[in-house]
Amino acid sequence: MRKILKYVAIALVVLIVAGGVAFYVASRPDIARFSTAELSGRVPVMASQRPEQFPTMKVLEATGWPAGEAPRAADGLTVARFAEGLDHPRSMLVLPNGDVLVAEAQSPPRKDSGIEGKVMKSLMGKAGAGGPSANRITLLRDANGDGKAEVKTAYITGLNTPYGMALVGKTLYVADTDALLAFPFVEGATAMAGKPTKIVDLPAQGTNRHWTKSLVAAPNGWLYIGVGADSNIGEKGMGNEVRRARILEVRPENKYMRTYAAGIRNPVGLAFYPGSNTLWTVVNERDMLGSDLVPDYLTDVDEGDFFGWPWYYWGGFTDPRVAPEAEDRRQYVKRPQYALGAHVAPLGMTFTNGLDLGDRWANGALIALHGSWNRDPVSGYDVVFVKFGDNGKPLDALPVTLLDQFVAKDGKTTRGRPADVKVAKDGSALVADDTGGTIWRVAKAG
Repeated sequence: MRKILKYVAIALVVLIVAGGVAFYVASRPDIARFSTAELSGRVPVMASQRPEQFPTMKVLEATGWPAGEAPRAADGLTVARFAEGLDHPRSMLVLPNGDVLVAEAQSPPRKDSGIEGKVMKSLMGKAGAGGPSANRITLLRDANGDGKAEVKTAYITGLNTPYGMALVGKTLYVADTDALLAFPFVEGATAMAGKPTKIVDLPAQGTNRHWTKSLVAAPNGWLYIGVGADSNIGEKGMGNEVRRARILEVRPENKYMRTYAAGIRNPVGLAFYPGSNTLWTVVNERDMLGSDLVPDYLTDVDEGDFFGWPWYYWGGFTDPRVAPEAEDRRQYVKRPQYALGAHVAPLGMTFTNGLDLGDRWANGALIALHGSWNRDPVSGYDVVFVKFGDNGKPLDALPVTLLDQFVAKDGKTTRGRPADVKVAKDGSALVADDTGGTIWRVAKAG
């Protein structure tokens, strides 16, 4: 009997040690093999898949900007505070008279009360998010033309995690996390007097993991809304993903809504290429295939396009973690136009028509990269420029940095995180700094 107990004890010790070793190996961070530059461009390196049981965690603590410090602008440019003291400025809309509307919001309370929800709440807190949402749109006005907003007023309050904004004629559209609203617009007013009309409900089911609802108006007045997935790869069931992971088209005149393009994990920034009807977006791709996969991207989007999520990525690479779909659509998966690097988290984007920073920045797209939380080393945390050719497509060249050094010199903390970028009426570039609570203005030096 003692021998049996002895062997049982030995077996238990072996199992415990083996389990500990397995957990250690599975939980070790995945170190990137390639630089962000190598994972960017028209033809990026497509790294090998390294599925993770636990995501690589490299969350930088948000500390804010010390007095007198600012991001670094590219050579020949300057950067200064256009407005500060904002509560998580996430997206902007420049009005015809030069006023700037800023949506102040952050992630709504998560409905997931399990371990994953608690872990994500802790990580978001460290990264400077996860607190109460301001739920408002603020108006900024540079009344005397000195490059600073002297006027800062609450333009619309009482919203539900607002994000996208679009002006069509005398109607201002606002995309809350769960509804598209229309407000009567009066140019020059510093507060909204009219009441909203709900145009359509928007998907906010499940844990509403990707809560932003980006918004852009087409030249004909129809609206396009980016809706992110509620999960990484559909692991919570595709029933949670109804009308998610896609771009929706809304025709406000009759409140008609339909899917315009699908299979897009989290399309955030939306913009039409100048002088055309071609829609472009920047997309946050999936996680936990390693620090080098999958590249986030910039792409044009045509009606009926399918970009593969959750089954495929980057034009047809199969994700082995996802059960095959009933109808194999791999041959129909559209390949994105331009990779921005893995886990850089592109949010806002704008084309540079009207930008007055010099020829170097003409005919292209500016993109705000919010920065990674699950890559080692970190990526993103800057604003980049992608040059376009005369054919209206990105050139085969690497992104050029417009604004950086949001990460502190210690490499462990962030002073801010870029969330949006827009062209101001005077030709400068405005950058919304989410955790820094600031709108930065980039202009020509001298």
